[in-house]
Amino acid sequence: QVHLVESGGGLVQPGGSLRLSCAASGSIFSINDMGWYRQAPGKERELVAAISSTGSTNYKDFVKGRFTISRDNAKNTVYLQMNSLKPEDTAVYYCNAEAIATMPRVLRNYWGQGTQVTVSS
Repeated sequence: QVHLVESGGGLVQPGGSLRLSCAASGSIFSINDMGWYRQAPGKERELVAAISSTGSTNYKDFVKGRFTISRDNAKNTVYLQMNSLKPEDTAVYYCNAEAIATMPRVLRNYWGQGTQVTVSS
């Protein structure tokens, strides 16, 4: 089993910054893509950014130039640096990982519990 734990959310003023972290733990054989999703009240969960095991990144247009995704494979951790935050960025942010556990060795999609990000003055 693979467990994802997010941290770093909170309340920030418009224009401010936050850094989210997500650490994977458990019986990990390998981790492929990792990513961040968000879900605002009354809306569907949406992809924010993703990063492959080799470091290739993908961003949705609404965060390009403001957010940066990175990962530390040695620590099984993915980060999301969020700058120039806007009120519309307010949401619960979820970490996602495509990973293979040591037993059974099947590729599965794992989710963290989510961390609240609120952008408000």
